[in-house]
Amino acid sequence: MSEFAPASALPENEAASSGTAPAARKRPLPGERRAQILQTLAQLLEQPGGERITTALLARQLDVSEAALYRHFASKAQMFEGLIEFIEHSVFSLVQQVLGREAADPAQGNAQGAEQAARIVALLLQFGEKNPGMVRVMVGDALVLENERLQARMNQFFERFESSLRQALRAAAQAHGSAKPTAEAQVAARLLTDFAVGRLQRFARSGFRQLPTEQLQASLALVL
Repeated sequence: MSEFAPASALPENEAASSGTAPAARKRPLPGERRAQILQTLAQLLEQPGGERITTALLARQLDVSEAALYRHFASKAQMFEGLIEFIEHSVFSLVQQVLGREAADPAQGNAQGAEQAARIVALLLQFGEKNPGMVRVMVGDALVLENERLQARMNQFFERFESSLRQALRAAAQAHGSAKPTAEAQVAARLLTDFAVGRLQRFARSGFRQLPTEQLQASLALVL
């Protein structure tokens, strides 16, 4: 999770021979502390089969009081929302790059649309593989007994993901001369979304042993 910048390093002590007092410990800025909290939450989620994450557990990991957590987040649900925002930004910024590339020659539209769809699925699964704690949020395992709005937001994430696939595949179906490009793209986009979600679920439920990108290109070639 490189986007969560670590807190600034503590200043080093002056040399003993200088005779000066050690430098005071630098407190993290508010934004840095928020990032620390989210990063620690994500790390705790990477422990398969671990205990349910509470604010007390999170505070112990950070060596702060629970009150200190609530100075940066109004609730634990808001902390999870911070992780979901990270997921949304990370994935959809890349999806837009894929969809925003200039269209190829119309004669190659079908191939390009299929290639775009494959890249979109691949980038989601690659993100999950690099961020296993986030996968537990994405598939809902970490959201059990949490605020219902969190699962609703993840549902919206996958609806948007499916819509992005549909956009790529509709153009491909049109170039292929389909009589019903919208319907064809809708079916294909749902199939690919289900495929991606299934891969993420297997990754989480295997204790992160079965990688979601395993034999991915061969699998996508069969599906597409």
